[in-house]
Amino acid sequence: MCECCSGATHVHTDILKVEGMSCSHCQTAIEKAVGGLGGVEKVAVNLEAKEVKVEYNPDLITLDAIKNTIIEEGYQVKE
Repeated sequence: MCECCSGATHVHTDILKVEGMSCSHCQTAIEKAVGGLGGVEKVAVNLEAKEVKVEYNPDLITLDAIKNTIIEEGYQVKE
Protein backbone atom coordinates (compact mmCIF):
# COMPACT_ATOMS: atom_id res chain seq x y z
CA MET A 1 0.00 0.00 0.00
CA CYS A 2 1.36 3.41 -0.92
CA GLU A 3 1.69 6.31 1.54
CA CYS A 4 -1.28 8.09 -0.03
CA CYS A 5 -3.58 5.16 0.67
CA SER A 6 -2.21 4.30 4.10
CA GLY A 7 -3.48 7.52 5.64
CA ALA A 8 -0.05 9.12 5.82
CA THR A 9 0.10 12.73 4.73
CA HIS A 10 1.93 13.47 1.54
CA VAL A 11 4.03 16.53 0.92
CA HIS A 12 4.69 18.20 -2.40
CA THR A 13 7.81 20.23 -3.05
CA ASP A 14 7.81 23.10 -5.54
CA ILE A 15 10.42 25.68 -6.40
CA LEU A 16 9.02 29.04 -7.40
CA LYS A 17 10.90 31.75 -9.28
CA VAL A 18 10.30 35.01 -7.42
CA GLU A 19 11.37 38.48 -8.55
CA GLY A 20 11.90 41.46 -6.26
CA MET A 21 13.77 39.77 -3.41
CA SER A 22 17.05 41.50 -2.62
CA CYS A 23 17.91 41.26 1.07
CA SER A 24 17.44 39.37 4.31
CA HIS A 25 14.30 41.41 5.05
CA CYS A 26 12.73 40.05 1.84
CA GLN A 27 13.78 36.53 2.82
CA THR A 28 12.30 36.85 6.31
CA ALA A 29 9.05 38.40 5.03
CA ILE A 30 8.40 35.56 2.59
CA GLU A 31 9.45 32.80 4.98
CA LYS A 32 7.20 34.21 7.71
CA ALA A 33 4.18 34.79 5.45
CA VAL A 34 4.34 31.48 3.60
CA GLY A 35 5.53 29.50 6.61
CA GLY A 36 2.52 30.73 8.56
CA LEU A 37 0.04 29.22 6.12
CA GLY A 38 -1.78 26.08 7.20
CA GLY A 39 -0.49 23.10 5.26
CA VAL A 40 2.98 24.53 4.60
CA GLU A 41 5.60 22.25 6.10
CA LYS A 42 8.78 24.14 5.17
CA VAL A 43 9.82 27.20 3.18
CA ALA A 44 13.31 28.29 2.17
CA VAL A 45 14.31 31.40 0.21
CA ASN A 46 17.40 31.46 -1.99
CA LEU A 47 18.12 35.12 -2.76
CA GLU A 48 20.92 34.44 -5.28
CA ALA A 49 18.80 32.05 -7.35
CA LYS A 50 15.65 34.15 -6.84
CA GLU A 51 13.82 31.01 -5.74
CA VAL A 52 11.44 29.99 -2.99
CA LYS A 53 11.35 26.28 -2.18
CA VAL A 54 8.16 25.25 -0.45
CA GLU A 55 7.07 21.89 0.95
CA TYR A 56 3.33 21.65 1.52
CA ASN A 57 0.40 19.29 1.89
CA PRO A 58 -1.83 19.78 -1.18
CA ASP A 59 -4.79 18.40 0.77
CA LEU A 60 -4.60 21.47 3.02
CA ILE A 61 -3.37 24.27 0.73
CA THR A 62 -3.00 24.92 -2.98
CA LEU A 63 0.07 26.12 -4.80
CA ASP A 64 -2.00 29.08 -6.06
CA ALA A 65 -2.72 30.12 -2.46
CA ILE A 66 1.02 30.04 -1.72
CA LYS A 67 1.77 32.09 -4.84
CA ASN A 68 -0.93 34.62 -3.92
CA THR A 69 0.61 35.04 -0.47
CA ILE A 70 3.98 35.85 -2.02
CA ILE A 71 2.31 38.33 -4.38
CA GLU A 72 0.47 39.94 -1.45
CA GLU A 73 3.87 40.48 0.18
CA GLY A 74 4.86 42.59 -2.85
CA TYR A 75 6.88 40.14 -4.95
CA GLN A 76 6.34 38.72 -8.43
CA VAL A 77 6.02 34.98 -8.98
CA LYS A 78 7.24 33.96 -12.43
CA GLU A 79 5.65 31.08 -14.29
